[in-house]
Amino acid sequence: MSEPNPYADGEYKWGPTPTQPEGVPTYGYPSPAQGYGYPQQPGAAPLPMGAPAPMGGAPLVSIGDITVMGDSVVTPAGTLPLRGSVWNATDMSRTEEKIPTHAIVLAIVFFVFCLLGLLFLLMKEKTTTGFIQITVTSGGKHHSTMVPARGPESFQQVMGQINYARSLASM
Repeated sequence: MSEPNPYADGEYKWGPTPTQPEGVPTYGYPSPAQGYGYPQQPGAAPLPMGAPAPMGGAPLVSIGDITVMGDSVVTPAGTLPLRGSVWNATDMSRTEEKIPTHAIVLAIVFFVFCLLGLLFLLMKEKTTTGFIQITVTSGGKHHSTMVPARGPESFQQVMGQINYARSLASM
């Protein structure tokens, strides 16, 4: 581990470059004009540190990490214009139906005493697993998020939210 890298050509050195003056932030460190958070939009004036971010009103709908505001769509990738945005959803969930273990045990135990124990085999348990993928494209940017499916009705609920966002985008 302490041996030098045999593949290094010797041109690149770690750390700040010697030509950079002191006090100038290097790559990976925010400048005093920028705060932590999302990257600044091109052409936008930088916000002073501690200033609240401009908001386009109250959130109208939130789907996963995508939030629809009055005139924009806020994602971790940046702010997209709401007008003309394209929304898609893909259901990648599945619902399985099986006989629970306790029903099989009860059927075996009560089968010995009477044949009515077989009625326990009619018990079913539904489990839904998977995700619903939501994608939004607008203004040359694309963002995708995954929402966990909590039940068989999850996709219809998400589609209701997406249809609402689509109706806002067409205004």
